[in-house]
Amino acid sequence: MALARGAALTQSDVDEAGPPLAAEEGLAPDGAAGVGPYRLAFAKLRRDRAAIGGGVFFLMVVLCCLAAPLYAEYVAHTGPNTEHITETVRVGGKMRDVVSMIGIPIGPTWHSRFFFGADFNGRDVAVRLLYGGRTSLLIGFSATLITMVSATVVALLAGFYRGWVDSVLARMLDIIWAFPAVLLGVAIGTTLNLGGLSIGPLVINSGSLAIPALIIGFVNLPYVAKPLRGQVIAIREREFVQAARTLNESPLRIMLSEILPNISSTIVIFVPLMIANSILLEAALSFLGAGVQAPNASWGTLISDGVQLVTSSPSLLLVPGLALVLTVLSINLFGEGVRDALDPHVNKRRKWPAS
Repeated sequence: MALARGAALTQSDVDEAGPPLAAEEGLAPDGAAGVGPYRLAFAKLRRDRAAIGGGVFFLMVVLCCLAAPLYAEYVAHTGPNTEHITETVRVGGKMRDVVSMIGIPIGPTWHSRFFFGADFNGRDVAVRLLYGGRTSLLIGFSATLITMVSATVVALLAGFYRGWVDSVLARMLDIIWAFPAVLLGVAIGTTLNLGGLSIGPLVINSGSLAIPALIIGFVNLPYVAKPLRGQVIAIREREFVQAARTLNESPLRIMLSEILPNISSTIVIFVPLMIANSILLEAALSFLGAGVQAPNASWGTLISDGVQLVTSSPSLLLVPGLALVLTVLSINLFGEGVRDALDPHVNKRRKWPAS
């Protein structure tokens, strides 16, 4: 899957890519004009309408969540944790209680205030949905960054040095791998949310958003490190790595300049997949009470609140659930397109449509 560093496009690659793609990249018929692998991958990605649609939708979700404070202040005129239990709102020319006397919140009004209705505490669901999206996306991106950096370091060390270094790191990955991700996340999350985390100068208070990010980043580590380690083991035996050793280059320089560029395409492929997986895992942990803690909102906590009133106010469950499903689906569509674009053998299986 990895592309050789500095490799130029050959005539066979041009033939596999097909005439439309070759012409779009300005390739000469004799293959004299070389095209870098990432430029070719970008051209393939642009032709994948499903991937581009998923990426655009996900970008819109990110922008909407970033604009949550603007929506709260200038449209809904309320904060994510502001309660309106005793207040009323005008709907269709009539005044209605935000929360009825029997505790049933108002449903979607489709107006600026309480657009998606209110929860059992009288809080605006639309505002909390946007703020919850900010939380879920922040944790998803942070956890993915933690996973990718730590997995790359572990894979480089284990795959390059082999021996006892590989044995120790591989067994650590196996131990994490042996536990179901959700159960391990719930166990660690419950412990840290009760007592916080203190390791030397690193102090994280209980209830901090950094706790679920660290947990998810740690739980997802073997799912990325193991495939990368396998690629590093294969690449370390290649001729250009042996030549670098012959020139007495340091192990660090070989790992960073020779091996890392050749696994970079695999790292790029894993990023959107890990973002989607991290958002889903955060929702699961928050739903079970081991992730984001009150009063912070996330899509997982909103779904948990909606389950309590699913019979009387189904919109409380459907709105955050639909937001979670569509967001993860869009990321997966984009990630699949990135994977196909970076796979040098995809053209053997897939016929690109003519422009």
